[in-house]
Amino acid sequence: MAVATSRSAALLAQKLQAEGIVQAHVLAAIANTPRHIFVEPVLAHKAYENTALPIGQGQTISQPYIVARMTELLLQDRAPGKLLEIGTGSGYQTAILARLFSHVCSVERIKALQFQAKRRLQQLDLHNVSMKHGDGWQGWPSKAPFDSIIVTAAPAEVPAALLQQLTDGGRLVIPVGLHEQVLRVYQRNGDAFTSKDIEAVRFVPLVPGELA
Repeated sequence: MAVATSRSAALLAQKLQAEGIVQAHVLAAIANTPRHIFVEPVLAHKAYENTALPIGQGQTISQPYIVARMTELLLQDRAPGKLLEIGTGSGYQTAILARLFSHVCSVERIKALQFQAKRRLQQLDLHNVSMKHGDGWQGWPSKAPFDSIIVTAAPAEVPAALLQQLTDGGRLVIPVGLHEQVLRVYQRNGDAFTSKDIEAVRFVPLVPGELA
């Protein structure tokens, strides 16, 4: 089973390369991460398709292309450092990031999802991740500043707290919008921020507050 799973993940990485993902270390992280453990057993047969899947609590595990694309945008032309992830969800994006960044701080508002994600990351021996149950709109002030921030749910507008928690030169990758969403990259330069729209996307909304 392990060999078949490894082959499936490698084939998924090849599909993503054909779709335009070019960074070898991002593709290697996809190829080395068993996506099926991040979905319910009944959906395991779909785990290596390039599609989003439900994970319960009204949330989804993102399409692998989007996981890889957002990761690639974070790493483009810069060294990996300390990263903040808003929306741990299943933990799949977290696992990819943990293979590439020195330290990942991940915030999840739904306690049950966070618990499952922590168990999965331990199963993969990924121990450079700190987790917090809390409101993603607030970021993680006590761990700031961050070299990179990724948000895996879409707010109507960018939370100001996240921009302020970037280092000078830091980068934020976030989907923005309610009905029509766009993937956007923000770069901090001192007290100023530049932004660039990348492509249309569809994410669940970034809801404020936290759930037990």
